[in-house]
Amino acid sequence: MTYESEVIDAISWELLRYLQEDARMSFAELARRLNLSAPAVAERVRRLEDAGIVTGYRAVVNPARLGLGLMVFIRIQTPPGNYPKFKQLVVGLMEVLEFHHMTGSEAFLVKAAVSSIPHLESLLGKLSLHGQTTTSIVLSSPLTSRMFTRPA
Repeated sequence: MTYESEVIDAISWELLRYLQEDARMSFAELARRLNLSAPAVAERVRRLEDAGIVTGYRAVVNPARLGLGLMVFIRIQTPPGNYPKFKQLVVGLMEVLEFHHMTGSEAFLVKAAVSSIPHLESLLGKLSLHGQTTTSIVLSSPLTSRMFTRPA
């Protein structure tokens, strides 16, 4: 089953583009841009949500403006028996922005924002109780997110 034919047509792709650019855009404004009625836009959004294509709306926060200007990626090697306790720990750490279970030699990848090297050292101290860590500090982020667009 493809969503292209059942839920996503050219208008829905445009709607997705506008929602990804500004999820706070009103149905009235979306309707104006798409040359549809506001109820038609609301119905399309509902169908995209029901299909699991649109899964939520959120504010994007700049961690550096909150004093967490050091972005890091931490890879962790931990035995499978440690996974449940390790997952519980990581989910509870406020510095953690993303947490991924992966294939390869490292079992997990953690993206975190910290305020300083001492803060990073403290975070690594907590994580390293569960296995070996390898850390990369982000120097710059030329692309932080990408909008989904209609396939060519």
